[in-house]
Amino acid sequence: MAKRGTGKVEVPGGTVSYQFDGPAKSDTMLVLAPGAGSNMHSDFMSFMADGLAEKGLRVCRFNFLYSELGRKSPDRQPLLEATYEAVVGKVTDGWSGRVAIGGKSMGGRIASHVAPKCGNADKLVFLGYPLHPPGKPENMRDAHLYDLDVPMLFVEGTRDPFCPLSTLEGVRSKINSCDLVVIDDGDHSFKVRKASGRTTEDAWVQVAEEVFGWVTA
Repeated sequence: MAKRGTGKVEVPGGTVSYQFDGPAKSDTMLVLAPGAGSNMHSDFMSFMADGLAEKGLRVCRFNFLYSELGRKSPDRQPLLEATYEAVVGKVTDGWSGRVAIGGKSMGGRIASHVAPKCGNADKLVFLGYPLHPPGKPENMRDAHLYDLDVPMLFVEGTRDPFCPLSTLEGVRSKINSCDLVVIDDGDHSFKVRKASGRTTEDAWVQVAEEVFGWVTA
């Protein structure tokens, strides 16, 4: 059973919860933020945290303030970034190992914005990066990525309307250190259809295995 611990972090306007999963003496910690429509206890976030912790990774997942307060609409970006920064500062205080940050969809995007302010962030993990809103390729969210000096991992499903693989390839070609894991038939949350020949749990296991291998390499 993965070792767990919980805590609170003060952020502008209130406090948010975080939870540790996995061994405290791990060589690497991965800080994971949830997507816009969920929180740190969603099925996907719980599955990832449990799976990665069982492999020996120290995982910290947390809530943004709006989800902590039970709201549906995400906070404005400055507060999202301030919350992510505060959590990273709190949970890595005294940590001597490597640190990777990232998250599901919006959580990963916000991680990419705060990475330059988190001097101890060694890697970035994007689980379904929201490159643009579905059907709106003119609203790209890529410009800041080209200025980042940190290795990145994109984990993307082949059916993700937020991040068509053909569009992502153009973005990746302009990033110095960038890897891609493709989840066949996966949607934005890596859910797969029965016709794919495997279950969504199978796909999520693949996500966890690929993330673990890349983060700890």
